[in-house]
Amino acid sequence: MHFHDDPKMIFTYLQSQQTAQNFLLECYKQLHDVDAERKSYENCNVFMYCLNHGMEYYRAGEKVDIVLKPVMYFYGMAHLLKACLLIKRPDYPESTSVLAHGVSTRKRKKKDYNFLEDEVKVQYKGLFPYFSEHLFRINKLPFEKITMNDLLRLIPELIPYYDIEQNTSLVKVGKVGENILSIPTLLCDHYHMTENALLKKLNAYVPTIVESRQKAENVIVVLGDALSYTISPFQVDMKENIYLPTDREMFFPISEVMVHYLLLYNLSMLSRYEAEWWGELLATKPDKDYPFISSFLDITQVKIPMIISKFLIKNMTGHN
Repeated sequence: MHFHDDPKMIFTYLQSQQTAQNFLLECYKQLHDVDAERKSYENCNVFMYCLNHGMEYYRAGEKVDIVLKPVMYFYGMAHLLKACLLIKRPDYPESTSVLAHGVSTRKRKKKDYNFLEDEVKVQYKGLFPYFSEHLFRINKLPFEKITMNDLLRLIPELIPYYDIEQNTSLVKVGKVGENILSIPTLLCDHYHMTENALLKKLNAYVPTIVESRQKAENVIVVLGDALSYTISPFQVDMKENIYLPTDREMFFPISEVMVHYLLLYNLSMLSRYEAEWWGELLATKPDKDYPFISSFLDITQVKIPMIISKFLIKNMTGHN
């Protein structure tokens, strides 16, 4: 049996000083100018506790009322991200500035406040830009502000909600582990691009394009290597289907981890500081904010630990 069969096993495996230290040692050997032996001993306890505390928050979040879930999942996610950062950045946190959230929300809240239209603003310093850069190699964020609706539209599991409203957000184009993309020619219309221009645009994000051909209403793209989890404009669902956004404005490099972090940050702020609005939403369910928020919380509780476990497995050089 491999960790891929049950990704959550990796969290349990790393809950000992010996396994955590060995894991970090192998990771640090891949880095330049790092005393791998010393740093792996220094960091193994905090690495272990970050993983453990993160998963405890998720376990607690599963059991508590929805009123508290955003706070539990946000802090659970922050702990798991800090563990991942220790793999890539042995001296993390290098300064107190990277400990801030790295995001802010607008001052609350007009009487007709609508969650889906609300925005978050990205800060120059703090955890969000720091992990975006060091875990996902995104140095320049593609937006300064973004709405909750635009973020939710990037989550494949929510496609049915947008389909019902005839506002399709993502279209399936492939599967992790396969080397073929099937891109609807309609996307070219949405992006106002020729097929060649779209392929050129995709070239920056996918393995080498070997050939492309037209088949019915799709462009079939054969790649030189299999598709993997990626930070590109592709989004991936829990069954490992790969999607592209239908909106040209949403075609930018972003990891779904970043999407969930921004959504959970805003929801956790509402949960903590907007008791009246949050209580009303959950008690009376007045508008469509409720199904989107409720479904997102169900998805993030499963999906973020799954994505983080895949990240850990991928970094387990010499341990598979």
